[in-house]
Amino acid sequence: MLITQLPINPSRFPNRTRLALALVGILCVWSVQPSCGAPAVTQAEARKALKRAVFFFRSRVSIRGGYLWRYSADLKQREGEDRTGPHTAWVQPPGTPTVGQAYLRAYHLTDEPYLLAAALETGNALVDGQLQSGGWDYRIEFDSQARSQFAYRTDGEARDKRNVTTLDDNTTQAALQFLMTLDQTLMFQNSDIHARALFALEQLLRAQFPLGAWPQRYDRFPDPADFPSHTASYPPTWSRQYPRLDYRNYYTFNDNTIADMITTMFLAARIYDDPRFREAAERAGDFIIAAQMPDPQPAWAQQYNVDMHPAWARKFEPPAVTGGESQGVMRTLLLLFRHTGKRKYLHPIPEALAYLKRSQLENGQLARFYELRTNRPLYFNRNYELTYDDSDLPTHYGFKIASQLDSIQQEYEQLLATKTAEQPITLTTPSIRLTEQLTAAASEVISNLNKDAAWVKSGRLKYQEQESPTEPIIDVPTFIRNVDVLSRFLRAKRK
Repeated sequence: MLITQLPINPSRFPNRTRLALALVGILCVWSVQPSCGAPAVTQAEARKALKRAVFFFRSRVSIRGGYLWRYSADLKQREGEDRTGPHTAWVQPPGTPTVGQAYLRAYHLTDEPYLLAAALETGNALVDGQLQSGGWDYRIEFDSQARSQFAYRTDGEARDKRNVTTLDDNTTQAALQFLMTLDQTLMFQNSDIHARALFALEQLLRAQFPLGAWPQRYDRFPDPADFPSHTASYPPTWSRQYPRLDYRNYYTFNDNTIADMITTMFLAARIYDDPRFREAAERAGDFIIAAQMPDPQPAWAQQYNVDMHPAWARKFEPPAVTGGESQGVMRTLLLLFRHTGKRKYLHPIPEALAYLKRSQLENGQLARFYELRTNRPLYFNRNYELTYDDSDLPTHYGFKIASQLDSIQQEYEQLLATKTAEQPITLTTPSIRLTEQLTAAASEVISNLNKDAAWVKSGRLKYQEQESPTEPIIDVPTFIRNVDVLSRFLRAKRK
C-alpha cells in the first residue's frame, strides 16, 4: 500500500483550519500493478472517465447519497455486512462515509465542482441517518416504513425507537470524520452539515466514561456514580461458559473502538479549535494506561467491566489478555505521544512488548487470547467450546494474529529519541509526480470502465439467501481505489 499526502491549498481556508487540513490530508492509495506497454493516457481522457464513473455511481448505485459495499452488476442484489434492499445505505466502512471521503479527496486534487457536489450529497445522506443519540447505526434506512423503527433526528419523535449509536468497526467515527472534513471544506457555511457534526461531537463527549473509555455502542449516557475509578486487575474467578451478558457498556478496545475515537477527537480539536476534544482524547489515553494488566501479563484485554476486570463479550471472546488488540493499543499510545509529546504514553510499551514477545507462538504469531494468569493460548472449537486445542477453529474469526511487535518497537525507539515536545504537522504537502506507474494505473482504470461507466469485477456476494457463485459485481472499494488513481493522475505535475 502506498502512502501519500493529499495536496491541499491551505490558502483556501481560515488560519485555524489549516493544521487540520494537513492532518486529514493523509490518504491511502492502493497500489495498482501497471500493465506492460500500457498505452499513453491523456488528462482529458482521465477527466472524462472520472466524471462518467462518478455520475454512474451517484445516479445508479447511490440511494440518496448513501452507498453499500457490493452490488450485483445489474444492481438487483446489494449488501453491506448484510443483505439489503434498494432503500438501505451502509455507514460502516467501506460504505457511505468512505465513498464521501473519496469524493472529497478527488475534489481537493482536481478542483472539479461536481466532486464537491457528490461529497455534499453523501454528507446529506449521513445527516438523514444521524440518530438522536448523536451517532449512527451500521445502516441508514430510507424507506418510510423501515425508517419508522429508528430515532433519526430528521424525523422528530424518538420514543420507543432504535437509538443506538455504534462505535464498533469505525462506524460512527468514520461518518463523523467525513462530516467534519466536509464541514471544513465548505468553510463551515453549510448549517446542516456543521450542526450535525457538532451535535455528534457533543453527544460523544457525554458518552465517554469517567475513566476515559467509550463503550462499543450506547443509547444513553453514563452516570459517573455507576463507574468508579479502578485500574485493571484480574478477577478472582471467571466463567468458562458464555454468560450471555450485555457487554455494550463495557470499556471496549475490540475492533479499535477507542483508537478510532481518539483519532476522531484529535481531528475535531484541530478542525474546530476546541480544547475539549483534545482533552477527551487524552483522557482516553489515560484510560489505556490504567487498563494495562499487572504482572504477569502486562498487556490489555479486549474489554473490561465496571470493576476493570477482563470480561466476556461475544460467545467467542472470553475474558483474556489479547495479543491482537494489545498491538493496536500500543500503536494508539504512539499516536498519543505524537499528538501530545507526553512521555507517559510511552511508558507502558516496553513492558508490554517484552511480555508479548515472550508469548509468541512457535510460528511467530500471537494468540488472540491468553488465559488470565497462566498465559496459555485459548481457542474455541466449531461448537464454540473454550479449549486449549487449536485444531478445530471457527473460520470467521482470527484466533491467531500476525505479530507486529518488531515494527512497533522500531517506531517506539524512534519516538523515544525525539527531542521536541510535539511532532510538528507541516502545512506543505508533497506534489504528486507523474510516473510511468501512475500513468499505467490510470490507463488500466480507464480501460476497465465499461460502457455504462461502471467498474465491474469478478467477485462474490456474501450475504444473499443462497450462496452466490463468482459473478460480475460492482465493488465499492474498487470504485474508491480507481477514483483515487484518476484524481492523482489529474493532479500529477508534468515535467
